[in-house]
Amino acid sequence: MPRFDPLPDRRPALVAGASSGIGEATAIALAAHGFPVALGARRVEKCQEIVDKIRADGGEAIAVHLDVTDPDSVKSAVEQTTVELGEIEVLVAGAGDTYFGKLDAISTEEFESQIQIHLIGANRVATAVLPGMIERRRGDLIFVGSDVALRQRPHMGAYGAAKAALVAMVTNYQMELEGTGVRASIVHPGPTKTAMGWSLPAELIGPALEDWAKWGQARHDYFLRAADLARAITFVAETPRGGFIASMELQPEAPLASVKDRQQLKVDKEALNS
Repeated sequence: MPRFDPLPDRRPALVAGASSGIGEATAIALAAHGFPVALGARRVEKCQEIVDKIRADGGEAIAVHLDVTDPDSVKSAVEQTTVELGEIEVLVAGAGDTYFGKLDAISTEEFESQIQIHLIGANRVATAVLPGMIERRRGDLIFVGSDVALRQRPHMGAYGAAKAALVAMVTNYQMELEGTGVRASIVHPGPTKTAMGWSLPAELIGPALEDWAKWGQARHDYFLRAADLARAITFVAETPRGGFIASMELQPEAPLASVKDRQQLKVDKEALNS
């Protein structure tokens, strides 16, 4: 007799922050793998455009208005998803934005806004779906973290603090939900090419890039694609019962070095060892 009943064939998923970037790519990937998907975001009209594309490709999806900083919006989004798709089996909590600026240059209100969306917002949407998951004795809470939570970066102190606190929250979920059948996971993206943060003016991004290089945090200029993270999150959601992915970090692979660069690296290493 198996230790766990297999996951059901139909597993409705709610993706928070699905109007662009990693959330959009994740919704598309989940739908392609057979998950009925609710795309939740404040820009519900953008979600509807993505829904139309998913449906055109044979997937099942709906758009729901979701503002994770608004309790009524969260409640409404969960209710609409449950009515139209069924009980939520998978939550991907990825709503958020980032704020560039040194801690001594941003206000407490700006700092708090990052805590509200990345930590409290993630908690709010998880709290809304957890009772049903616990009752059914199965479900996946998948949180989108950041490598900034693991290794802080200058100019991202508010974002990094919120994501570091998110790690603590997910770890507590893992301990407190043990034995309920509900799995809690966190996926940490490294530098990823999305609209989040990179539409900021050069006077904010430029100094940040200089300081990242100073602290050894800008080894190369390659970025992950949103689809890379979507693949990882889908893998977490599809993990068979009996195990779970507690934490996963993805980093962009560096561009291939030329033969000349590799030869110079060899010379440098030999010189260091001589």
